[in-house]
Amino acid sequence: MARPIRRISIHLLSFSKLHDKEKRSRFSIRAATTTKSISKSSSSSPPPSNASGDFSMLPFDILAKIAAPLSLPNLQAASSVCRSWREALQPLRESMLLLRWKRFKHGRGGVKANLDKALDSFLKGAARGSTLAMVDAGLVYWEKGEKEKAVGLYRRAAELGDAVGQCNLGISYLQAQPSDPKEAMKWLKQSAENGYVRAQYQIALCLHQGRAVQTNLLEATKWYIKAAEGGYVRAMYNVSLCYSVGEGLPQNRKLARRWMKRAADHGHSKAQFEHGLALFS
Repeated sequence: MARPIRRISIHLLSFSKLHDKEKRSRFSIRAATTTKSISKSSSSSPPPSNASGDFSMLPFDILAKIAAPLSLPNLQAASSVCRSWREALQPLRESMLLLRWKRFKHGRGGVKANLDKALDSFLKGAARGSTLAMVDAGLVYWEKGEKEKAVGLYRRAAELGDAVGQCNLGISYLQAQPSDPKEAMKWLKQSAENGYVRAQYQIALCLHQGRAVQTNLLEATKWYIKAAEGGYVRAMYNVSLCYSVGEGLPQNRKLARRWMKRAADHGHSKAQFEHGLALFS
């Protein structure tokens, strides 16, 4: 007797909370490109002061804006390029050290959680120009219910080119009452184009659910695949389901199983269940 076919429906996850505990990538494609050019410059002898492209000729505020999304190791590398970089980036290097107080937010490293102490540290880092500190301070304000302050910090980070800040700002506009779809998609798209996979996934959800934009399954699956290929586990699971039922993608059982296994291998609980059932049957 034939075994009844189990119907699989697309699992549409609700929009991620802004204080998602997932590990967040701090680099955008733009920042990575900047870092590469910095490394090349540091390995060669500095150009004469009157040569075109001499970083020492740039104003300090421009240098700080360029380097704001970088991490501490890359800031240190940038600081070695020339005196102008070293002096301009000193506040950012100091702000990175303040981020060590992040353990007070989560109660790690043998200390009790202390949101106020963590927030004070993040705000000091943000005042020195660190976009990482701006985003972390924004997350604390969001958890405390002070959403206007959180959005203000996200905007500062977003305008400095931080992909995480751009994504959080976009989601904030989606969750606002009333929502602002135009601004939400603007910032989500910037973040996604900077290579941030969570923003790519959020755009896919918007297109799939018809939230903030008109439903477009073909475009949604493109963004799902981008996020999945970038390592976003929830996107891997949705890509598998799209291939399984032929929604937005041509039905392909082989690719559906492959993406389901990848999601399962990365710890997605529903994918592990689905993959286990497939192996059992």
